[in-house]
Amino acid sequence: MYTVTLLCNPAAPCLETALVDSLRNAWGGTEAQWLAPDVAAEFALDTLPDNQWKVWEDLQQMKVDLVIQAAQGRRKKMLLADMDSTMIQQECIDELAEVAGVGERVKDITARAMNGELDFEGALTERVALLKGLPEGMITEVLNTRISLMPGGKQLLATMKANGAYAALVSGGFTAFTAKVAAELGFDENRANTLLVADGTLTGDVARPILGREAKVNALEEITARLGISEAEVIAVGDGANDLGMLTRAGAGVALHAKPSVAAECDIRINHGDLTALLFVQGYGQDDFKG
Repeated sequence: MYTVTLLCNPAAPCLETALVDSLRNAWGGTEAQWLAPDVAAEFALDTLPDNQWKVWEDLQQMKVDLVIQAAQGRRKKMLLADMDSTMIQQECIDELAEVAGVGERVKDITARAMNGELDFEGALTERVALLKGLPEGMITEVLNTRISLMPGGKQLLATMKANGAYAALVSGGFTAFTAKVAAELGFDENRANTLLVADGTLTGDVARPILGREAKVNALEEITARLGISEAEVIAVGDGANDLGMLTRAGAGVALHAKPSVAAECDIRINHGDLTALLFVQGYGQDDFKG
């Protein structure tokens, strides 16, 4: 059995009953269940439709996301999440670069790295070098004035944790940011790169080893082994090329507002919903949400 989930942006509800019913009828699905009025619904199917991605493309034009997955084992025991442009709405290194006066140069490198056009480690060291001399205190200022949480994050963490799940934040960004975001959202642990500081200013380098794509896969392997769960029991979410390793290994890999080259590698692509989409695809309804 398979579950079909249709969802949209909760801030702009646009999922119509007629649309859900017409697709359910066309595919021979069971009666639809609404997870949130005008926002998310699901129904069951016996077999995968052969026109899944054509329908997905059509629904994208209507600002509706479509996810089809095996019904069994949808609800996961662990969340493994990227931070930049996933749990927060910004790229922390881009925001630091803005206050350092090198914003445009760094943003260009970031975009190319996240799209898989550049080696992650090389791109990171090149960008961090441009931050040399920035006062350490600017990190706190950026955190307080330029960083905002992605909508739905608090509900995602609170709901999964209330149902016994473990949550890990694993970022190619920096510990100064992951520590605050993890504490605010309720992650059980966080891993990231450490900006090196001397005499109160950034040195333009990061501690080694650099945490990139393989570090996220390692986190998946290490934490699941420690918890005694399988990788199939993990839902991972990210948006960049350095997330692909964990996204393709986890039981459910969610490309959230991802770069096209990243989304193309993932079966769960959320372009319109917020982080509550990760709850809807696990079968949680709005009435189940915490936080």
